[in-house]
Amino acid sequence: MTWKPTAGMTPKQIEKELNRQAVMFEEACMNGNVVATMKFEDFAKQWFTDYAELKLKTQTIRGYHFLEPRIYKAIGHMRLDKITPRQIQKFVKDLTESDCGNKEGKLSVKSVKLHVSLVSTIFDYAIKMQMVKENPCKNVTLPKPDTKEREIYTLEEAQRLLELFEQEEECNFKYVVFFTLAMYTGLRKGELLGLEWKDFDFEHNLMTVVRTSMWAKGKGMYTDTPKTKTSQRVLKIPDNIVELLGRYKAYQDKCRAEVGDKWKDHDRLFTQWDGSPMDATSPYYYFKQFCKRTGMRYVSRHSFRHFHASALISNGVDVKTVQSCLGHSSPTTTMTTYLHSFQTQQALAMDAVANMLNTKATPKTYEDAS
Repeated sequence: MTWKPTAGMTPKQIEKELNRQAVMFEEACMNGNVVATMKFEDFAKQWFTDYAELKLKTQTIRGYHFLEPRIYKAIGHMRLDKITPRQIQKFVKDLTESDCGNKEGKLSVKSVKLHVSLVSTIFDYAIKMQMVKENPCKNVTLPKPDTKEREIYTLEEAQRLLELFEQEEECNFKYVVFFTLAMYTGLRKGELLGLEWKDFDFEHNLMTVVRTSMWAKGKGMYTDTPKTKTSQRVLKIPDNIVELLGRYKAYQDKCRAEVGDKWKDHDRLFTQWDGSPMDATSPYYYFKQFCKRTGMRYVSRHSFRHFHASALISNGVDVKTVQSCLGHSSPTTTMTTYLHSFQTQQALAMDAVANMLNTKATPKTYEDAS
């Protein structure tokens, strides 16, 4: 801290007051009541080094780095202890109104929330380090979530897609297996790319999800653990998928024999020509071309996961089981993500009760007493 003596003070008064200020400062330090004079950007960069790089996944950190420029431009120059909820609220308003250069012109509500979430996380760490007393993000009002409907395949479209896959050339077999598995299991892209042959128990039709294959700038393809602890799971696979995987294994063994010593044996299901893990963008480019070639409506790769979840819910599977199948961290995440699907099934259940009661009931007629 800095203390400046008042004009007219004698040397003895200055010394006495200086000692008093020093004692007060020491007590404040001991009680964790010292505010931080550090600028937000400097502390945020320290947070990345001291906490994020030690605790968080590479993909999470990579996503956070994309958010830094807008955050630093808005509040990076401010002192950590001087940032108020009002300034964070202005930051939210500016984000919702800013032109981000994409086809929509503005940031999505999800992106706005991600920016504020990162700022809030950094402030929580600052509180833990006793740099500040309060988190100014706690009292901020965030915009309402987007109500944009997800684009997923209907059951008829999904069946048509599987028919078209049967007509694909052998050189595209790995992509056929990739998207068929995506539809039947609801696995995330990284989880599919991380699958290895040892993860399958073909005797009992079981598949274990224990790793992901990811890509990061400067790091390339790398193997990581699944997104959450509950993402490590065991799934039952049907007989037709076991049969498909058997054919695919035979095809991959043939490819390995043709390549010979150049084959890099990683035990992965989805590989490049030499056995090394498949590039993360490869399925996307294939499916884009496939839809253009066949006239199939294009949906994102993640929509296969949504289709799987919707299929489970429409067949009456409870929220806890759906959560387990998808590898969500909690049933709340599942319920929030697929609220509309659950509400639709609840409405149908109510109709079923009403239909049953109406069928059993015998209408009673009343004679005119007069």
